[in-house]
Amino acid sequence: MRILITNDDGINAPGLVTLAEIAAEIAGPEGEVWTVAPAFEQSGVAHCISYVHPTLIAELGPRRFAAEGSPADCVLAALGDVMRDAPPDLVLSGVNRGNNSGENVMYSGTIGGAMEAALQGLPAIALSQYMGLRTHELADPFQASRQHAPRLIRQLLDHGEWKAGADFRLFYNINFPPCDAGSVRGVRVAPQGRRQGVRFESEPYHAPNGRRFLWILGGSQTAPATPGSDVDANLQDYISVTPMRPDLTCHASLDALRILEEG
Repeated sequence: MRILITNDDGINAPGLVTLAEIAAEIAGPEGEVWTVAPAFEQSGVAHCISYVHPTLIAELGPRRFAAEGSPADCVLAALGDVMRDAPPDLVLSGVNRGNNSGENVMYSGTIGGAMEAALQGLPAIALSQYMGLRTHELADPFQASRQHAPRLIRQLLDHGEWKAGADFRLFYNINFPPCDAGSVRGVRVAPQGRRQGVRFESEPYHAPNGRRFLWILGGSQTAPATPGSDVDANLQDYISVTPMRPDLTCHASLDALRILEEG
């Protein structure tokens, strides 16, 4: 198996090291793991692509490349250049330092990388490690993802929906809970949730030279969320698995809007 890995925390991020180990275990001794990751941190860029300027790419080592762009750019760079003659069988994006459950999904570059792979017709999985007080105390905060991801990815490869059709292709969003590997209670297949009362905000800041800037701030990651959702599962020490596709249509509302149609 040929696996492409990318992330949004940057080519030197510890989570990418974890993902490389996970991918190597999945690929097996006869497989290949290719890395094309952002040269610098790209957190919060979502599914952004560098449409109006070129992307510099550099080879850092065997099957290891850094691109000055977003995770989606990295997937495009891999398919259009680095792995052009032999595309990957699977794309893994992560392991993100911090969760990508709930409303975080909409901002996540980790999700953006997996989504671009799905749009390109490739099987893709996004992986993120929820952080908290208990992971902060660990020598390896990615312990839960490192130990549980290989088995879960294999199960998804065996039982997930991977057929490419005319519709938008599915990809999968996995979030590991903010605890050590031994405290993980299991796996929950869960929909994307919403943390109650949590919004991104901007906060003014005045630099020593008097210039005014804005910091973008996230909300509480421990706020209660939709029961049975990905956030709810993670906060109860379960791994969440959420099937997703790049289709923002609210299908439940289509029939009610037919009244707007003429003729």
